Parts: sequence; structure tokens; C-alpha cells
Amino acid sequence: MKIGNIHTRRLTVMLTVPALLAGAFGASAVAQDAEPVEVCELAYYTGEFASYGPALTNDVRFPIEEVINEDPPLGRPWVLISEDIGDSMEGQAAKACVEKHGAEIVVSIAHQYRTYRDYMMETWAEQDGPLGPSVHGGAIPGNLGGKAGEPIFRAQGLDEALGTYGSLYADSIGAEDVVIFATQVEGFQLAADANEAAAEILGLTVLDRIDAPALQPSYRAEAQKIADLDPDAVLVQAGSVESATLIKAAAEAGLSLNWVGETGWSEAEFIGSLGADPIATQKGIGFAAFSPNTTTPAWEFYQPLWDAQPEKPYDAGNQYAFSTYDLMVHTALAVEAAGSFNASEWVPAMFEVGDPPGEMCYTYADCLALLREGKDIDYDGVTGPGSYTTGGVNAVTSTYTPFNADGTFGEPVLLDAQLGLEILDQLKTEAECDPDGPPNECQW
Repeated sequence: MKIGNIHTRRLTVMLTVPALLAGAFGASAVAQDAEPVEVCELAYYTGEFASYGPALTNDVRFPIEEVINEDPPLGRPWVLISEDIGDSMEGQAAKACVEKHGAEIVVSIAHQYRTYRDYMMETWAEQDGPLGPSVHGGAIPGNLGGKAGEPIFRAQGLDEALGTYGSLYADSIGAEDVVIFATQVEGFQLAADANEAAAEILGLTVLDRIDAPALQPSYRAEAQKIADLDPDAVLVQAGSVESATLIKAAAEAGLSLNWVGETGWSEAEFIGSLGADPIATQKGIGFAAFSPNTTTPAWEFYQPLWDAQPEKPYDAGNQYAFSTYDLMVHTALAVEAAGSFNASEWVPAMFEVGDPPGEMCYTYADCLALLREGKDIDYDGVTGPGSYTTGGVNAVTSTYTPFNADGTFGEPVLLDAQLGLEILDQLKTEAECDPDGPPNECQW
């Protein structure tokens, strides 16, 4: 059996996802001479985001099995394990990753982080790990992370940035007044706060903010309230099913509005729940997020490989797909550059492999070869330049993506990135910490 250039006479079989995924993606057989690296994903298999779970796991699986394990960093193959976080079990799942699986990488510390941060502080201080690449960590304040004592690096920027982009788009189309709708989930509430603050900075009138419980079977009352307010645009921070339910209720009531959503609308579940029929009845339906850089060799390598999957949940341009790919590739390159899975050595390497000076490279294999030749590299990926703030927040290309009448994605519209950064700097949440650096106690 062979994975990349690793041969063995012994086969260890580990299930990469729960049984519910077996039909879609199957189990993963990992051959090993060296001790495998346990990569533990904080996954979404039950609760509000359960419909996303299989696709999100595949997003993590893909770069590990299709790219990294062809020639793993430090010669150790990676094995993916997934622990379900439900709606309120993120802390328990993180502890299982550390204590049950001995994970050296925990993927996607997210919006429940405050409930178990003390535990992670102790773990990082005692074990110098695990590493913390996160696809869903946008609700964590931007001044947390990016340090050896808190090794969190984010794939999609801050949730507050997504809220800022929504208001920025509404302003760009000439909206004068808006309604904000959000479900009562921390990440969505944070993004809705940013929607509201950014709207006010831009001079938009916020007619009302409607906060509603998640997972309601109907949002007709909320749709009627929006109809009575008659806004130029509705800024939505809610899950795909809830968002679709709200828009359908509004369409049935005869409304025709501009609906501006968030990254989750890129998931197939949104258009699957909404259907294409309501799209033509509305002035516009789309989401403010970020888009891939399709002009470099990074995209030329990644796109055909991703789209060759026989049962891929979405195309290569999906935000979760390409941002997760980049995050995991960047993580692996930093491990090789550091020569270690210790957080204290990996964290500075995360900055070093994505920033100049260094030879620019665009794929895992090419960058890995340069590192093994003793050269400095500057990884430029599909998401962007591979740069992170001191808090471990990455650079993205802010855009608005509309839906076409048939439910397909239209061409992304570039937003004013500089104005967005200026607004974000005024409204972003920062944790108050004592002492300033981890391990510490922080409030936000």
C-alpha cells in the first residue's frame, strides 16, 4: 500500500467521517510507517447547521487526502477524524479531540470558543499544541489568535467583516434604508451588529433589526413586519434554511426586495430550500462574502482537481471549499517549514510561509519542494495572498455574489475593499485581556 512516497506492509483503517457520510465519501485507509497525524475536525452533523456537515467535512478531507498525503510534511500522513459539535457541544468535541484522539491539529474552533477557552489555554500551555486552523472562527475577536499560546488562524476573515460587506453592497446599489434580520446564533448576531454599525457609518437608515430564534418552521410574521417597513434592502444573517423560509414567505406576500445574505448561502442547501422560482420575483438575491483569485497557478491546479470529485457538494468556487483548501495547505507548509507540530514553532512559520520575502509559489507540491531545498517561500493561494494579521485573521477579496434566475451563481461584484477595511476598523470587537498575551483571561 502506498500514500505518496510512503510504503508499508501494515494498514490502519480509520473512518474519516461518521456513518452518515459513508455513502457520500466513504472511509479512508491510511498506510503508515511513521506515526500518523490525527487531524480532528469540529464538525456539524446535528443541530442548526446539520445540513452543512457532510459538505464541510469533505472540504477538510479533500486537501488532506488529495493533496497533502501525496507527500505529507515531515513524512507523517494525516488522518481525519470528525467530532460532532451540535448546537452547544463544541467544548466537549474539542476536549474529545485532545483527550480521546490525541489530535495534533484541531480544525475549526468556532463561535462557542469562549465557553472552553480556559481549557484550551491550559492545553496549549502544557502541550504546545494542538495547532488550530479554523474555517469557522470568524466570531472570535480579531486580537485573539495568531500566537504560540493561542495558535488559531482563520480561513475566512471575521464575521464582522461579512456584516460590513453586506452594508457596503447595499450602499453601492443606492439603498437608503434597510432592515436587518438575524437568528439568535452568536456568529450571526456578531455579523448583524456589524451590519447595523456599518450601515450607520455609511449613512443608511436602519428601519428595524429583527432578531428571531433559529429553526422556526415559519417566518411569516417576520416577513410581514418587513413588508410593513418597506425597506430598500434586507440584510440577512441566518442559516440557509431559515433564510430561504423567510424569503419565500416574503415572496408569497407579494414583496419584491433586495436580499443580501452571508457566506452560508453559497451552500447547496440554500437554493435547494428556496428553489429558483422566487428569484425572478425579487429585485435581487445574493450574498456578501469573498471570492477566489482565478488568475494564478493556484486556481489552475486546485479547480480541476476539486471539480473532478465524482460526488462533490459544490463547484470549486464555493467559499468553504477553496478557503478550507488554502487553510489546510498553508498549515501543512508551515509544519514543514517549522520542522515541528509544536505550536511555538508552527505559529511563526504560518506568517513566514505566506509573506514576502520569499519565492512566490502557488501549489503545495511546488512550495514543499522549495522548502526542502532550504528556500524561503511566499505562498499565494486561491483565497488570496496568504497573509495574516497579528491575530491570525487572513486577507480575503470582498465581493457580492448574485443568484441568477435559474439558481446558479452570477458573476461576483467586487466591493470597495479599502472602504470596507476602514469601516471594519471602526466597529470590530476586540477582547479585553489581562495580561495582554496568552495564557490570559479575556472578556468580549
